[in-house]
Amino acid sequence: MRFTVDAALSVPPFEQLRTQIVHAVREGALAPGTRLSPVRALAQELGVAPGTVARAYRELEAAGIIETNGRAGTFVAMSSDPARRRIEVAAAEFAAQVRAVRMDPEEALTVVTDALRR
Repeated sequence: MRFTVDAALSVPPFEQLRTQIVHAVREGALAPGTRLSPVRALAQELGVAPGTVARAYRELEAAGIIETNGRAGTFVAMSSDPARRRIEVAAAEFAAQVRAVRMDPEEALTVVTDALRR
C-alpha cells in the first residue's frame, strides 16, 4: 500500500500519514498482521523526516491500531483473543481473495452469510 504526504496541506504530515493508515486498516486494505514499512524506509519514500513517520506510528500504537515488535517490525494490530485473531486472519485472506477475483463485496458477504447459516 502506498501512502502520500502533501506539504502544501495545512494538515501536518504525521497526521496525514496517521489518517491514511487508519483508513486503510478500517477499509481492509491493511489486514491484521500486515507488516508496515520501517520508519526510515517510509520516511525516505514519502520525502519526510523519520521523526514524522515515528510520530504517526507512536500515535497509532497508542491507539491500538498497530503493534511494534522490536526488530521484527511494525504490524497492523490483531485482537488479543486467539480465537478472534484466527477469524481476523481468515477474514483478511477472504477479503484478499474477493478483491483478487473482483467479486462484488455485497455478493461476497452473501456467500459468507449463507455459509454461516448452514
